[in-house]
Amino acid sequence: MTVLAGRIALVTGAASGIGLATAMRFAQEGATVLLADRNAAGLNDALARIAPGEHEAAVLDVTDEAAWTALAAKIMERFGRLDILFNNAGFGKFASIADTSLDQWRTVLAVNLDSVFLGTKSMLPLLAGSRAGSIINMSSIRGIAAAPNAGSYCAAKGGVRMFTKATALECAALGNKVRANSIHPGHIDTPLTAGAHADPQVARQLLADVPIGRIGHPNEIADAVVFLASDASRYMTGSELIVDGGSTAQ
Repeated sequence: MTVLAGRIALVTGAASGIGLATAMRFAQEGATVLLADRNAAGLNDALARIAPGEHEAAVLDVTDEAAWTALAAKIMERFGRLDILFNNAGFGKFASIADTSLDQWRTVLAVNLDSVFLGTKSMLPLLAGSRAGSIINMSSIRGIAAAPNAGSYCAAKGGVRMFTKATALECAALGNKVRANSIHPGHIDTPLTAGAHADPQVARQLLADVPIGRIGHPNEIADAVVFLASDASRYMTGSELIVDGGSTAQ
Protein backbone atom coordinates (compact mmCIF):
# COMPACT_ATOMS: atom_id res chain seq x y z
CA MET A 1 0.00 0.00 0.00
CA THR A 2 1.41 3.38 -1.01
CA VAL A 3 1.28 6.07 1.67
CA LEU A 4 -0.76 8.63 -0.31
CA ALA A 5 -3.19 6.25 -2.01
CA GLY A 6 -6.48 7.90 -2.92
CA ARG A 7 -5.38 11.43 -2.03
CA ILE A 8 -5.68 14.53 -4.18
CA ALA A 9 -2.55 16.73 -4.21
CA LEU A 10 -1.81 20.15 -5.67
CA VAL A 11 1.81 21.15 -6.33
CA THR A 12 2.77 24.66 -7.44
CA GLY A 13 6.00 25.34 -9.29
CA ALA A 14 5.62 21.79 -10.58
CA ALA A 15 7.28 22.18 -13.98
CA SER A 16 10.83 21.65 -12.71
CA GLY A 17 13.13 21.22 -9.74
CA ILE A 18 11.71 20.35 -6.33
CA GLY A 19 8.13 20.80 -7.53
CA LEU A 20 8.51 18.26 -10.33
CA ALA A 21 10.41 15.82 -8.12
CA THR A 22 7.67 16.04 -5.51
CA ALA A 23 4.85 15.67 -8.03
CA MET A 24 6.51 12.49 -9.28
CA ARG A 25 6.94 11.15 -5.74
CA PHE A 26 3.32 11.94 -4.89
CA ALA A 27 2.22 9.99 -7.95
CA GLN A 28 4.48 7.07 -7.05
CA GLU A 29 2.88 7.03 -3.60
CA GLY A 30 -0.61 6.72 -5.06
CA ALA A 31 -1.86 10.31 -5.07
CA THR A 32 -3.73 11.96 -7.91
CA VAL A 33 -1.62 15.02 -8.67
CA LEU A 34 -2.58 18.41 -10.07
CA LEU A 35 0.57 20.13 -11.31
CA ALA A 36 0.46 23.94 -11.43
CA ASP A 37 3.00 26.32 -12.92
CA ARG A 38 3.05 29.43 -15.10
CA ASN A 39 5.29 27.60 -17.60
CA ALA A 40 2.78 25.86 -19.89
CA ALA A 41 5.36 24.03 -22.00
CA GLY A 42 7.21 22.85 -18.92
CA LEU A 43 3.95 21.64 -17.41
CA ASN A 44 3.19 19.49 -20.45
CA ASP A 45 6.63 17.92 -20.25
CA ALA A 46 6.26 17.34 -16.51
CA LEU A 47 2.84 15.75 -16.91
CA ALA A 48 4.21 13.38 -19.54
CA ARG A 49 6.93 12.28 -17.10
CA ILE A 50 4.43 11.17 -14.46
CA ALA A 51 2.09 9.32 -16.84
CA PRO A 52 -0.89 11.53 -17.65
CA GLY A 53 -4.36 10.15 -17.25
CA GLU A 54 -5.56 10.60 -13.71
CA HIS A 55 -3.05 13.41 -13.18
CA GLU A 56 -3.72 16.89 -14.52
CA ALA A 57 -1.95 20.20 -15.15
CA ALA A 58 -3.08 23.80 -14.75
CA VAL A 59 -1.31 26.97 -15.85
CA LEU A 60 -1.22 29.21 -12.77
CA ASP A 61 0.27 32.57 -11.86
CA VAL A 62 0.62 32.10 -8.10
CA THR A 63 0.47 35.87 -7.51
CA ASP A 64 -2.97 36.19 -9.15
CA GLU A 65 -5.85 35.87 -6.67
CA ALA A 66 -8.46 35.39 -9.41
CA ALA A 67 -6.44 32.53 -10.87
CA TRP A 68 -6.34 30.81 -7.48
CA THR A 69 -10.09 31.23 -7.08
CA ALA A 70 -10.71 29.70 -10.50
CA LEU A 71 -8.39 26.78 -9.75
CA ALA A 72 -10.17 26.10 -6.44
CA ALA A 73 -13.49 26.00 -8.27
CA LYS A 74 -12.03 23.58 -10.83
CA ILE A 75 -10.72 21.25 -8.13
CA MET A 76 -14.04 21.36 -6.28
CA GLU A 77 -15.93 20.47 -9.44
CA ARG A 78 -13.49 17.74 -10.46
CA PHE A 79 -12.69 16.12 -7.10
CA GLY A 80 -14.86 17.66 -4.40
CA ARG A 81 -11.95 18.12 -2.01
CA LEU A 82 -8.18 18.58 -1.72
CA ASP A 83 -6.00 16.50 0.60
CA ILE A 84 -2.52 17.97 0.06
CA LEU A 85 -1.38 21.48 -0.86
CA PHE A 86 2.32 21.97 -1.56
CA ASN A 87 2.94 25.71 -1.91
CA ASN A 88 6.30 25.29 -3.62
CA ALA A 89 6.54 28.06 -6.24
CA GLY A 90 9.25 30.63 -5.60
CA PHE A 91 12.49 32.19 -6.73
CA GLY A 92 15.39 34.24 -5.40
CA LYS A 93 16.71 37.65 -6.40
CA PHE A 94 19.98 38.28 -4.65
CA ALA A 95 21.46 41.77 -4.29
CA SER A 96 22.50 44.15 -1.58
CA ILE A 97 19.78 46.17 0.10
CA ALA A 98 21.14 49.29 -1.58
CA ASP A 99 20.89 47.65 -5.00
CA THR A 100 17.40 46.21 -4.49
CA SER A 101 14.62 48.29 -5.98
CA LEU A 102 11.17 48.44 -4.44
CA ASP A 103 9.76 46.63 -7.47
CA GLN A 104 12.30 43.80 -7.02
CA TRP A 105 11.46 43.59 -3.31
CA ARG A 106 7.75 43.37 -4.05
CA THR A 107 8.23 40.75 -6.76
CA VAL A 108 10.23 38.46 -4.48
CA LEU A 109 7.64 38.78 -1.71
CA ALA A 110 4.76 38.30 -4.13
CA VAL A 111 6.09 35.07 -5.64
CA ASN A 112 7.44 33.55 -2.42
CA LEU A 113 5.05 34.83 0.28
CA ASP A 114 1.88 36.27 -1.24
CA SER A 115 1.47 33.05 -3.19
CA VAL A 116 1.46 31.00 0.01
CA PHE A 117 -1.24 33.24 1.50
CA LEU A 118 -3.34 33.09 -1.68
CA GLY A 119 -2.97 29.34 -2.04
CA THR A 120 -3.83 28.72 1.58
CA LYS A 121 -6.83 31.06 1.57
CA SER A 122 -8.32 29.64 -1.62
CA MET A 123 -7.71 25.97 -0.84
CA LEU A 124 -8.57 25.83 2.88
CA PRO A 125 -12.27 25.08 2.30
CA LEU A 126 -11.28 22.16 0.06
CA LEU A 127 -8.68 20.93 2.53
CA ALA A 128 -11.21 21.12 5.36
CA GLY A 129 -13.42 18.82 3.29
CA SER A 130 -10.66 16.22 3.42
CA ARG A 131 -10.68 16.01 7.24
CA ALA A 132 -7.04 15.00 6.94
CA GLY A 133 -5.66 17.93 4.96
CA SER A 134 -1.96 18.74 4.86
CA ILE A 135 -0.42 22.04 3.81
CA ILE A 136 3.32 22.06 3.14
CA ASN A 137 4.83 25.49 2.52
CA MET A 138 8.21 25.94 0.88
CA SER A 139 10.48 28.09 2.99
CA SER A 140 14.28 27.85 3.09
CA ILE A 141 17.17 27.83 5.50
CA ARG A 142 17.10 31.57 4.74
CA GLY A 143 13.81 31.67 6.62
CA ILE A 144 15.78 30.65 9.72
CA ALA A 145 19.37 31.80 9.22
CA ALA A 146 19.94 35.00 7.25
CA ALA A 147 22.67 35.77 4.71
CA PRO A 148 24.01 38.98 3.17
CA ASN A 149 22.67 40.13 -0.20
CA ALA A 150 19.46 38.18 0.37
CA GLY A 151 17.28 40.65 2.24
CA SER A 152 14.09 40.23 0.22
CA TYR A 153 14.46 36.45 0.03
CA CYS A 154 15.10 36.15 3.78
CA ALA A 155 12.10 38.35 4.52
CA ALA A 156 9.85 36.29 2.25
CA LYS A 157 10.96 32.90 3.52
CA GLY A 158 10.87 34.04 7.14
CA GLY A 159 7.34 35.21 6.46
CA VAL A 160 6.42 31.80 5.07
CA ARG A 161 7.72 30.17 8.25
CA MET A 162 5.62 32.33 10.57
CA PHE A 163 2.54 32.34 8.34
CA THR A 164 2.67 28.53 8.40
CA LYS A 165 2.61 28.53 12.19
CA ALA A 166 -0.31 30.96 12.25
CA THR A 167 -2.17 28.76 9.78
CA ALA A 168 -1.54 25.67 11.89
CA LEU A 169 -2.89 27.31 15.03
CA GLU A 170 -5.92 28.72 13.25
CA CYS A 171 -6.79 25.35 11.74
CA ALA A 172 -6.35 23.66 15.11
CA ALA A 173 -8.68 26.20 16.71
CA LEU A 174 -11.26 25.63 13.96
CA GLY A 175 -11.01 21.87 14.39
CA ASN A 176 -10.92 21.30 10.63
CA LYS A 177 -8.20 18.61 10.83
CA VAL A 178 -5.89 20.56 8.49
CA ARG A 179 -2.19 20.50 9.39
CA ALA A 180 0.33 23.08 8.16
CA ASN A 181 4.11 22.69 8.20
CA SER A 182 7.00 24.42 6.45
CA ILE A 183 10.01 22.80 4.82
CA HIS A 184 13.43 24.46 4.78
CA PRO A 185 15.86 23.15 2.17
CA GLY A 186 19.49 24.09 2.13
CA HIS A 187 21.58 24.20 -1.05
CA ILE A 188 19.78 22.06 -3.64
CA ASP A 189 20.72 21.39 -7.27
CA THR A 190 17.77 22.73 -9.29
CA PRO A 191 17.41 24.61 -12.59
CA LEU A 192 17.09 27.86 -10.62
CA THR A 193 20.47 27.33 -8.94
CA ALA A 194 22.33 25.77 -11.89
CA GLY A 195 24.00 29.03 -12.86
CA ALA A 196 25.43 29.60 -9.40
CA HIS A 197 26.60 26.00 -9.06
CA ALA A 198 28.39 26.26 -12.42
CA ASP A 199 30.64 29.05 -11.08
CA PRO A 200 33.63 27.27 -9.47
CA GLN A 201 34.13 29.96 -6.82
CA VAL A 202 30.45 30.00 -5.86
CA ALA A 203 30.33 26.20 -5.86
CA ARG A 204 33.26 26.06 -3.45
CA GLN A 205 31.59 28.59 -1.16
CA LEU A 206 28.34 26.64 -1.17
CA LEU A 207 30.09 23.35 -0.38
CA ALA A 208 31.97 25.01 2.47
CA ASP A 209 28.57 25.87 3.95
CA VAL A 210 27.40 22.23 3.98
CA PRO A 211 28.97 20.00 6.68
CA ILE A 212 28.21 16.76 4.86
CA GLY A 213 30.11 18.09 1.86
CA ARG A 214 27.67 17.93 -1.04
CA ILE A 215 24.77 19.78 -2.62
CA GLY A 216 21.34 18.23 -2.12
CA HIS A 217 19.12 16.68 -4.79
CA PRO A 218 15.46 17.62 -5.38
CA ASN A 219 14.42 14.02 -4.64
CA GLU A 220 15.77 14.40 -1.12
CA ILE A 221 13.40 17.30 -0.52
CA ALA A 222 10.55 15.43 -2.21
CA ASP A 223 11.00 12.54 0.22
CA ALA A 224 10.62 14.96 3.14
CA VAL A 225 7.52 16.54 1.59
CA VAL A 226 5.92 13.11 1.21
CA PHE A 227 6.51 12.56 4.91
CA LEU A 228 4.78 15.84 5.80
CA ALA A 229 1.90 15.01 3.45
CA SER A 230 1.36 11.53 4.88
CA ASP A 231 -0.12 10.12 8.07
CA ALA A 232 3.43 9.42 9.27
CA SER A 233 3.56 13.09 10.33
CA ARG A 234 -0.02 13.21 11.67
CA TYR A 235 1.08 14.72 15.03
CA MET A 236 3.08 17.49 13.35
CA THR A 237 1.61 20.92 12.71
CA GLY A 238 3.17 24.36 12.89
CA SER A 239 6.60 22.78 12.59
CA GLU A 240 9.55 23.48 10.34
CA LEU A 241 11.41 20.58 8.76
CA ILE A 242 15.01 21.46 7.90
CA VAL A 243 16.74 19.45 5.15
CA ASP A 244 20.10 21.14 4.64
CA GLY A 245 23.02 18.76 5.11
CA GLY A 246 23.77 20.37 8.46
CA SER A 247 24.15 23.98 7.29
CA THR A 248 21.99 25.52 10.03
CA ALA A 249 23.57 23.32 12.72
CA GLN A 250 26.83 25.29 12.54
